[in-house]
Amino acid sequence: MRTSQTELLAPVGSYESLTAALKAGCDAVYFGVEQLNMRARSSVNFTTDDLQEITRLCRQANVKAYLTLNTILYDHDIRLMKTIVNQAKASGVSAVIASDHAVMAHCRSIGMPLHISTQVNVTNIETVEFYAAFADVMVLSRELSLRQVKEITREIERRQIKGPSGQLVRIEMFAHGALCMAVSGKCYLSLHSHNASANRGACIQNCRKSYIVTDKEEGTELEIDNEYIMSAKDLCTIGFLDKLVDAGVQLLKIEGRGRAADYVDTVVRCYREALIALQENSYTPEKIEDWTNRLSKVYNRGFWDGYYLGRKMGEWNDSYGSKATEKKILIGRGIRYFSKLQVGEFSLESHTLKKGDQVLITGPNTGVIRTTVEEMRLDDVAVDNVARGDVFSMKVPEKVKPNDKLYKVVNA
Repeated sequence: MRTSQTELLAPVGSYESLTAALKAGCDAVYFGVEQLNMRARSSVNFTTDDLQEITRLCRQANVKAYLTLNTILYDHDIRLMKTIVNQAKASGVSAVIASDHAVMAHCRSIGMPLHISTQVNVTNIETVEFYAAFADVMVLSRELSLRQVKEITREIERRQIKGPSGQLVRIEMFAHGALCMAVSGKCYLSLHSHNASANRGACIQNCRKSYIVTDKEEGTELEIDNEYIMSAKDLCTIGFLDKLVDAGVQLLKIEGRGRAADYVDTVVRCYREALIALQENSYTPEKIEDWTNRLSKVYNRGFWDGYYLGRKMGEWNDSYGSKATEKKILIGRGIRYFSKLQVGEFSLESHTLKKGDQVLITGPNTGVIRTTVEEMRLDDVAVDNVARGDVFSMKVPEKVKPNDKLYKVVNA
């Protein structure tokens, strides 16, 4: 069941994530191909050869497919950009997400639906009206408050601002995931230090590192150890999702094309459940607590509300990396699946596994399967433990494919 008013967008950086997103209940996925997208460095990107298969899988699941093409473009990129957009249209991609005017112009010239990327930094109704000549959907600046967002959506309705489709322009906002210290992602630190442009998808994330400040006169060094002062916590709106919907946001985007399939699975499921709860008037503090707990188990840098509730300054991290309360350890791979018995056979390549352990299975066609080890068999004999080198079987509720990865889930 899905809410009829709000579209949930899932990040996809691999076939594992794509399958996970489709199974978890998203309304749309967004992904990049080749190097002209903002996650060209941090995710395993698809190529134009993947477009047909991605759109086939999305059509099969009744899910929209959005292609991100949102980097700064140079003259030598134009031919590749047009090739990608043309192939996207031919493959049935639902829309292109772009920030460069060259992409906007080409999309309009061939009738390719367009979404305006957050990199454009749309912050007022006049800018919305300007870009309505090109796009039906606009991702507003991440730095806006919900009061400002609501004013924009109200004005779209009042002025009857319509996109190329003839429908009122729809507003999209980020609901969950990493936030950048720079205004709507426009950062030059990586370019300055390593000649790797964040605005061309090559960010090395200088802002997430620790730093030592040096007194230039005396050479005294001070380590900044209480805060990673450029590394913002992750955005989490699960506790005030009703306010986003009330502000007129019609598309909710989850950030994370560089993150693993289990992150996509968990976050999409939580926000899908929250949207259904809103529709059924069962959005309660108890459910919010449960969703927040589940979200904290997968990759995150700690959570905060972003700028939506009117805060002027960010909330910064006090440590490096993920604050996930659980972590996964790769211990083996799938061999085969016996459908009638609902049993999977696995090879344990490292560590040990015992009855009662939590496991995670991922694969390009499998997505994400979470289960508890209830029974294991070794040489057709029931056992409580298996060790490295063992080939064993156990109950698995869904089909497992050869070479699917088997992880043991433990407390972080």
